[in-house]
Amino acid sequence: MKRSIIIILFLVFCMGSTYAGNPDRQGEAGAYELLLNPWARSAGLHTMSTSMISGVESMRLNVAGLARINKTEVLIGHTRYLVGTGVNMNAIGLGQRVGTNGVFGLSLMAMDFGDIAVTTTDQPEGTGSTFSPSFFNLGLSYAHIFENKVSVGLTIRAVSESTSDLSAQGVALDAGVQYVTGENDNFKFGISLRNVGTPMKFGGEGLSFRATNPDGTINYDLSYDHRAAVFELPSVLNIGASYDINVNVKNRITVVGNFTSNSFSRDAIGGGLEYSFNDVFMLRGGYKYDLGSSSDAVDNNVYTGVSAGVSMEVPFTEDGSTRFGVDYAYRATNPWNGTHNLTIRFTL
Repeated sequence: MKRSIIIILFLVFCMGSTYAGNPDRQGEAGAYELLLNPWARSAGLHTMSTSMISGVESMRLNVAGLARINKTEVLIGHTRYLVGTGVNMNAIGLGQRVGTNGVFGLSLMAMDFGDIAVTTTDQPEGTGSTFSPSFFNLGLSYAHIFENKVSVGLTIRAVSESTSDLSAQGVALDAGVQYVTGENDNFKFGISLRNVGTPMKFGGEGLSFRATNPDGTINYDLSYDHRAAVFELPSVLNIGASYDINVNVKNRITVVGNFTSNSFSRDAIGGGLEYSFNDVFMLRGGYKYDLGSSSDAVDNNVYTGVSAGVSMEVPFTEDGSTRFGVDYAYRATNPWNGTHNLTIRFTL
């Protein structure tokens, strides 16, 4: 009964937030780095593993999966985003079990834009100097599991975007639930609601300029400030399910399906497969389709929908509780040369 109440309340909350969106507002949100995935294992399934994701990676998709950590997990991730743009992502995450049913998590993701040339109207080819924006977000999470069947989680995330003379800050909340059932816990269902938070607005000296006194009686300059527009966070709802086909003791095939409702872009559906050999070697692939997409390449998502990934985990103890793993993922894009994710994983 307790589990059912939790699921129903969460569904009501999620559905209420979903219907509050307006499709006419597509493209009006900011802080889109909150939708980027720096972790390779879930990226290999095109970030559609809402129902089955677990550990530190879950803080980026469905924080409820954080509760499925045995003791301690540390992840270090690097992403070459849209190869050819020179943009990279770096991330680090930590999950630590507290007590019998609770897990705390901490995650940090930062964007690396490289050195961008400073240009002006008088020097459109560049002034000779460069700048690099600083985009990062820091998340603190807690997840709790009930009777190894239902897990719930919450993340509060600080968001920061800045240059040398402009900055914007905000706070985002994520919530998620996962439900596991079946004779061998092989059916999983998950819902997550992400990036619900405060609007953001840029401010700083970069919005100031000098102009002549508008009165005109006396010729002198005054300092003025531009008014920056307020922008909202790109909230998103994910609903997913998965089913494990246990071929034998060592071989498993998992079928994944997912629906994504975006408040400021098209909704998407997709699915994928993951093959696991003894939880040591894993192959995965997925395909995501944006609903309402057209033949106009300019109007479509940069991702073509195809993703693939591989994982290797080496156990250091007989019970497999201590492991070292490496995950890799590739997502095809048009244009540019795809997005590559690499993650190093320590499980203690």
